[in-house]
Amino acid sequence: MAKKGARDLALDVLNRVEEQKSYSNLELRHVLDKADLSAADAGLVTELVYGTIQHKLTLDFVLSHFVGGKKIQSWVRNLLRLSLYQIHYLDRIPERAAVHEAVEIAKRRGHQGISSMVNGVLRNVLRNPDVWERQPKGDAVEQLAVAYSHPQWLVRQWLKEYGEETTREICEANNRAPHSSVRVNRLKTTREQLIASLKEEGHVVQPSPLSPDGILLAGGNAAGTSWFKKGYCTVQDESSMLVASAVSPKPGMRVLDACAAPGGKTTHLAERMENRGEIVANDVHPHKRELIVHAAKRLGLDIIEPIVSDALYLSQKGLGQFDRILLDAPCTGFGVIRRKPDLKWNKTADDVKAIAQLQYQLLVQMSSMLAPDGLLVYSTCTIEPAENQEIVQRFVAEHPEFVLDDTLGDDLPLVVREKLDETGACLQILPHHFDSDGFFIARLRRKK
Repeated sequence: MAKKGARDLALDVLNRVEEQKSYSNLELRHVLDKADLSAADAGLVTELVYGTIQHKLTLDFVLSHFVGGKKIQSWVRNLLRLSLYQIHYLDRIPERAAVHEAVEIAKRRGHQGISSMVNGVLRNVLRNPDVWERQPKGDAVEQLAVAYSHPQWLVRQWLKEYGEETTREICEANNRAPHSSVRVNRLKTTREQLIASLKEEGHVVQPSPLSPDGILLAGGNAAGTSWFKKGYCTVQDESSMLVASAVSPKPGMRVLDACAAPGGKTTHLAERMENRGEIVANDVHPHKRELIVHAAKRLGLDIIEPIVSDALYLSQKGLGQFDRILLDAPCTGFGVIRRKPDLKWNKTADDVKAIAQLQYQLLVQMSSMLAPDGLLVYSTCTIEPAENQEIVQRFVAEHPEFVLDDTLGDDLPLVVREKLDETGACLQILPHHFDSDGFFIARLRRKK
C-alpha cells in the first residue's frame, strides 16, 4: 500500500472526529505516531486538521453556494472543507496543487463521479472569489458566527456579556494560531540564561510580558529541546503561568493542588517554593498521576505528593489544613478554543450550567480545608461569567468566613493588573488581550 500523504492523513483524522465524535488532538496524535512523516509534513497535517475544524462554519457557508441542498457523503464534505481551507487560508500552497490533490484523493476513495464533482466545486469557488466576502441574510449573530466560524449560541452569549466589538475580537483571536511559550525552572537556571542559551542554538525567543518566568518561542517544538529534557523549562501558556503568582506560595508551606494533572501548575508552585515544604497534588484519573510524577522528576522536584481521588471527596481524606489551595476547576474551556477548536462545536449552553454546578460544589469542598488567613485560588481556562465571577460571588455571599482578596494585584505583573475587576480579587483575561489563552483567576482569603 502506498504511503499516505499529509492531506490523506488529515482527511482520516477529520473523518474520525466527525464519525466517532472523538477529540481531534487524540486522533491526530494517533495518526502521527503511526505515520513516518517529516517534521514539515507532520506540521502540515496538524495545521490542516485544526484549521479546517476551526473554520468549519465559514467553509460550509461558502460550500453552500455551490452544492446547494445536495446530499454529500461526510468524507467528501470533509475533503471539500480541507481543500477550501488550503485555498483560502494557506498562502504557501498553490491553488492548483490543492485542487489536484483533492481530485486525486476523490478518485482513490470514491469514483469518477465524485472526483468530477470535487473538481467542479473547487474550480467554481476559484472562479468566484467574492463568495468569501458574502454574508448570510440573518442578524448580527448569524453574520458574526459565519464570518468567524463560531456557533450561534456562543456568539449570542458573548454579545450579551461583552458587546459586539469585544465579541468580534474574541472570535478573531480564537482563529489565530497559538504561539509557543515555556516557563523557566528557576531552581536550575534564570530566564536570562535560558534565553541566551536558546538564542545560541538558533531559536527566536523573547521574554514574556505576562510572567517573569515565561519565554516566547517562534515556531519549533519546545518539548523537543535539550533544555526541556534536562528540566530547565516546562511548556506552558503565559496566562496559565499567572496562577502560581496568584497562589503566592512560600517555602515551607503546605499547599493543595486539587485538580493537578498534568502537573504544569503544580510544578510551578513547587519551583516558587524553592522545593521546600509540601504539595499534595490530586487528580481523579489514576493514569494522570504518572504525568505529575514524571514532570516532578524531570524538573528535580521532590516536595510533590501525587494522590488519586475525586476532588469532591478530598475533605473526607483526613489531609488536614493547608496554607494555600489551588482549585484549577474543570470548565468548558472556551478560553483555549485556538488550541482545541473542537470545543466550540461540542459544547452547549447546558454544558455551561452543568459544569458551573460542579465548580461550585468543588469550591465549597476545598474551602473546608483552608487554614485561617490562608489563600484559596479559583481558576479556569474559560471566559464564561457563569463559571467564573458568578461562582466566587455566590460563594462569598454564602460563606461569610471568606472574603475576596483585593491584594491579588500585588502578586501580578503590572501589565495584567488593569484586567482586574472592581473587587481587585478577580482577573479575567480574554484571548485578544495578550494573544494568550483566555483565563480567569480569583483569590479568596479565609478570615482569621
